[in-house]
Amino acid sequence: MNAKIDVHQLEWEEGCNIIVGQSHFIKTVEDISEIMAGSVPGIEFGLAFCEASGPCLIRSEGNNADLIAQAVECARSTAAGHSFFLIIKNAFPINVLNQIKQCPEVARIYAATANPLQVLTAETAQGRGIIGVVDGFSPKGVEGEKEKRERRELLRKFGYKY
Repeated sequence: MNAKIDVHQLEWEEGCNIIVGQSHFIKTVEDISEIMAGSVPGIEFGLAFCEASGPCLIRSEGNNADLIAQAVECARSTAAGHSFFLIIKNAFPINVLNQIKQCPEVARIYAATANPLQVLTAETAQGRGIIGVVDGFSPKGVEGEKEKRERRELLRKFGYKY
């Protein structure tokens, strides 16, 4: 048996974040949508889920047509069974990640980021699966005192620390 490895550069709207994960059941679409609707007032989102059996459709939900279309395009590009792509606006992954992880259908989270994201897939005769991600860029050095101060200030600016 052989596997072909590919890299898929995901694209989504500037100022948004994406969460990429793996789930095991079509119910994921409605459950993640309910999590999003009840998590952060004013959050906008688009969700796409790649069904891995039956009709093998890309299922979608959301409250922003543009984000739904972008999530569907990420799903179409990657085309990995049981993967999901959630693009969020007016919130950060930290606001919803624990709820998504606790969704009974969710098996794993590959990435939650606003950085450029590449999804690595392996394709066999059976289909395609996600084997990993490249999230952002490689480190360029080690932070010093100035960068530590800036990091701490940024967290306080966002309201995550006091």
